[in-house]
Formats: sequence, structure tokens, C-alpha cells
Amino acid sequence: MARQADGAVVVSSGKTMILATVVATKDAREGIDFLPLSVDYQEKFASNGRIPGSFQRREGRLNDYEILTSRLIDRALRPIFPSDYHGDVQVMVSLISSDPEIQPDSLAALAASAALSISDIPFNGPISEVRVAKIDGQYVVNASTTQLENATVDLIIAGTDKNVIMVEGECEECSEQEMIEAIKIGHAAIRTQVAAQKELDSMVGATVKREYDHEEKDDEELKSKVMTDLYDKVYAIGASGSNDKSARSDGYKAILTEYLEQFANDENANLGLVKKYFNQVKYKASRDLVLNENKRLDGRALNEIRQIQCEIDVLPSAHGSALFTRGETQSLSTTTLGTKRDEMIVDQAMVNGFSSFFLHYNFPGFSTGEVRPNRGAGRREIGHGNLAQRALKKVLPNLDENPYTIRIVSDILESNGSSSMATVCAGSLSLLDAGIKIKAPVSGIAMGLITDPENDKWAVLSDILGDEDHLGDMDFKVTGTEKGITACQMDIKCDGLPFDVLEKALLQAKEGRLHILKIMNETISEARPELKPHTPRAETIVIDREFIGAVIGPGGKIVQEIQRETGTTVNIEEKDNRGYVTIFAIDGPSMTKARNWIKNIVMVPEVGTVYDAKVKSIQPFGAFVEFLPGKEGLLHISEITWERLPSMDGVMEVGEDIQVKLVEIDQKSGKYRLSKKALMPRPPRDENRDRERRENRD
Repeated sequence: MARQADGAVVVSSGKTMILATVVATKDAREGIDFLPLSVDYQEKFASNGRIPGSFQRREGRLNDYEILTSRLIDRALRPIFPSDYHGDVQVMVSLISSDPEIQPDSLAALAASAALSISDIPFNGPISEVRVAKIDGQYVVNASTTQLENATVDLIIAGTDKNVIMVEGECEECSEQEMIEAIKIGHAAIRTQVAAQKELDSMVGATVKREYDHEEKDDEELKSKVMTDLYDKVYAIGASGSNDKSARSDGYKAILTEYLEQFANDENANLGLVKKYFNQVKYKASRDLVLNENKRLDGRALNEIRQIQCEIDVLPSAHGSALFTRGETQSLSTTTLGTKRDEMIVDQAMVNGFSSFFLHYNFPGFSTGEVRPNRGAGRREIGHGNLAQRALKKVLPNLDENPYTIRIVSDILESNGSSSMATVCAGSLSLLDAGIKIKAPVSGIAMGLITDPENDKWAVLSDILGDEDHLGDMDFKVTGTEKGITACQMDIKCDGLPFDVLEKALLQAKEGRLHILKIMNETISEARPELKPHTPRAETIVIDREFIGAVIGPGGKIVQEIQRETGTTVNIEEKDNRGYVTIFAIDGPSMTKARNWIKNIVMVPEVGTVYDAKVKSIQPFGAFVEFLPGKEGLLHISEITWERLPSMDGVMEVGEDIQVKLVEIDQKSGKYRLSKKALMPRPPRDENRDRERRENRD
């Protein structure tokens, strides 16, 4: 397949087939000093025998799941390309046949790496990706879809045969040790898949990698001069410990501007190389500051968290809102509670349904002081939002405890380091402010790691700045409750990171995460006991499956009448052989009326119980009355009053409200016998009347 691509591979597992193709330009575009890598993962609807549900009935722009899978592939591949290779590289991965029990995202990077390996594109692979899940206490590699329903740990791990490159996933409040064990097991599986790719390479035949010359040759003399002239000045700015991001930026700019003046009259001077070497000076000086003096650019200790401020109920009309500020990073998050009809429609090749919880993350240009057009959510925003959503969904109440559709929106108002973790914190606070009884509050922290293997030095940085993000050999984000981790994302850039160093980094992250959580809990630690007045009320009633039809009624007649008479919205769905009736109301009285109506429909009549009833029809021998919705019984003429009634004329009217007592249920026919006189005091015996009755009878 795809023989004109530079490389093409089909990976098959069960009925799943993934086609990966790679193409790269032989020359780099002018002025490019990075790797222009584009990765697109797309699921063909035909792979699952489905036609797209869109208006045009064809695959369109990538959906969120496809974008997230594309990011997983990108983050695994990008560090493996030669640092001096700048040709445009396009990786396209397509799901062309699917198996409902096999998750394709754990095979996509394997396919992409195999295609690159057999091509002539420069690539320092192979790499691979696997999913590791903990199910019933056991770790399973690439578990089936059914198995994953019971997973307490679900991680995607990427790496080479020597090193782990990337980790991302979610957990049910797992420990740091559990995560380390999962990574070790995943890496062992990756080694097997890398070996298989090398075997494929030998079967195809050794492919000579293309030659390239994409970078301007280094001027070692100029490089040494820039380092010697500017290192101390740059180091001094970092060592000043200023927590003002703009001041540091202006200081670096002033040094470079002054230094460039000496080349103003030199026509042969390569200012591009000078700027490149200046950035290398900043990189080295900042890392040396941490490793040699345990100092950071803003003066904090390595494990120190920036100042945190938490506010809730900042938006009076929102159902829940919070403003979380950590240093120069700020998230304004809102929680909106909707009905079943507000659920997000999920129309994917392998998934077709609805989602009742979703989080949207927005990163406008003004948050970093930039002028940038607003073109909607990009891949970065979708990725950051997904990480926060994973962190929070693990603590949401179950369906029968939470009937709402929940939407969280995080608007980043300011950013200097880890706005995704600020989103987790603000999102957790806004859920509590909205009155959602989550299992536990969640906090998140971004960490960095700087290593110097030659001198056996390493340092872990808690709550990294934006300037520190690119300095480290590993950056990772961890979210969780007081009990354990709920989500994580790691990108490891250095070779041979020891697992004991990784464990210490995770434990330092736990220390910082709990510190942030403590400050959050001082603002709000439990859900508001009452919803806000303007929040719609919702309640779920769980009923036996056999009563679903009774609540709906013929052609939906009953449920429509309930909604019309009470002004509520009623949704009914069947799950696990039970019926879930969710009522949404704008006020308490409406909720009470609808709730009682439905409970009466599903109520099982009990002998001896008194019911409010309505006369439905009158017959010569009595009246038929409805004492529960859809349930009628006979009120015989002899059970209306203790006095003997000669006829039913004028005794009752159709539609009249009365009270009756259920006195008998016929075991054979199931008919109900009702009494009204049983609720009346029995009159005293009249001896004269009894004597007259006996005489008349005689």
C-alpha cells in the first residue's frame, strides 16, 4: 500500500488495521531552525461499517480524540529526529479497519515509527507506544476495551529500547509507586515492539538514510567568544532572583542589543548565529544556576510553590465559578449544570453516543501579552483541556447521584507556567462552588527536572515557570487528591533517566500538590450544601425496569402530561436493567409535584394504605376511582358510607377528589377493592332501627 510514500506500514491486531505513511522534503525551507513535523491520525468510518453522521456524510476535520491521538504520536516521535534535521515531515496514520475490543491509539505510534524506520528519512528510532492498565490488581499491556472498564490505572507509555520518552494517562487515586511499576512494565513491552521493528527493517532490506545539510555550519570561534563575553552577564540576571518576568526579558534583550552593536559595521558578521549562540548562553547559565547554586530564575527554592490565591463565586450568574491565581498564571473557571438534553454528541468511527461531562480550555493571546488572532481551539488547547478533564472526571459522583450534564470552561487570563494545572485547581473549586458533591478536591502541579550525568547532578523543580519549561530534561504534570494521582503527563528528554530519580521527582510533586490542595481547602473543601437559587434543580429516581413504560405512557402521553402540568423536564433511560428517571425543575414546588407524580406511578399498592383519589366513572353499583396514576379500583356503593344508599344518584360526580382506603387486592384477578366509609367513624347502634329491620325481614 501507498508505495509512493517515503515509508508505509500496515499494523494489524485482531480485526484492527492501521495504515501509517511518512513523507519528508529533501531540503529545508529557508530560515527554518526547527523540525516542521505534522502528525495526523484519522479514523475512517468505514473501518467500523458506519457512515458519518455529519451533514456532508464524510470525514471532516479531526475530532478531539483524533487530535489527542495525533499529539501522542507527535510527542513520541519528535525527540527522536536528529536535532539538525529541518525538512518538512508529514506523518499520516489512518484506522482502516477496527475491532471494538482493540484500542487503536496504543498501536498508532508503533505504525508511524515502523514507517519511518523503513524509509530513508533520518530518524534515530525505532520507538513504540503501549497502554498499561491495572485491572483487578494486575498490570495488563494493551488491555481490551472490556477490560479497561475496570481499570484503576490507564497509562499510554512511549519509549525507545533504552529510554522512556513520554507518559500520559489517568488513575483512580493511585500511588507514585504504582505509576512507577506501570512505567517499568510498559517499557519492557516497548522493547519487544522495537525489536520487532528492527526485524522488519532487516526483512525489507537496509535503507540508507538520505544525506542532508539543513543547518548553518557552526562558527566555533564565534560561539566560544559569545559564551565567554556574555555568560557572566546572563548568569547575573538569573541569579538576581527577580520574580518579574518582563524585567528578566528586558535584561536579556538589553545585553543582546548592546552586544550586537559591535557588529554594526561588519558586513561579514552573521547576526543570526550570534543570536543563536546567545540563546545557548541563556540555556546553559540558567541550568548551571540551578545545578550549582540550587537557585531559580525567580529566586525560589527548588521545591517552593509560588503564591496562590483562590476565590469562589466570582461570577454571580454562573452556577459555579472560581478564580485560581498562582504566581503569574491565572484561570477563571466556570461550571454550568445542564439537563440530559445538553449532553455532548459523540460521533466517532468507534464510539457513538453522548458525554455528560466535558471541559473546554481557552488560551487567548492577551494571557501572555501577545497579539494573536482568535481562530478557535488549537491542538494545544484541546490537549491541555483533555488533561484537566481526565483529572477531574475521576472524582465526579455517579450517575444516580448526579443527574446533571456538567460543562467546565477554563479561560486562561494570565500565563507563566502550567495553565493546565491551574485549570485543574480552578475547575475543582468551581465544581464545589456549584454544589457538585465530588469525591474529593483535586489539585495539580507542573514539575521540571534538570540533570548533569557527567557530574552526577540533578535537580527537581516544583511549579515551573514558562522560562523554565524548555530548560529541563523532563517536564511532567501530576494531578490528584489527598489519596493519590488522578492524571499525569510526562515528557522525558534525557537519555537513561534512572527510575529512582523519577520516583523522587514524583514524591516531590506529591509534596507540592498537597501544599496547593491545602490552600484550596481553606477556601472551600466540600460542596455547597445547597445549590444556588438560579441553578436548575435535578433529581434522579431509580425505578424497576417494568415501570418504565408506565411512566412514559402510550405514545409518551404520561411523561408529556407530567412535563406540561409541572413545568419540568423529564428524561428516562434504561441502564443495567433499571430505569433512571431524571427530573429538572426551575423551583422546588415544581420538583415536588413531578417527583410525587412519578413516585405514585411506580408505587406498589398496599392494603390498608389511604390514597388521594379521583372519581373516573359512576355506575349503578358504585364508582371507579383512580387512587394511583394508572391504577383504578371499585368503590362499591356499600363502601361509600355507613348509611344504606338506595342508588348512586347525586352521591358523587366524575372528577371529584376523595380519599379512599385500599381494603383488598383480589389474588386471582388483581382487582382493587376500595372503601370510603372505612375512613369514617362508625355510628352508634340504633336498637329501634335494628328491631324494625328484624321484623321486616321476618
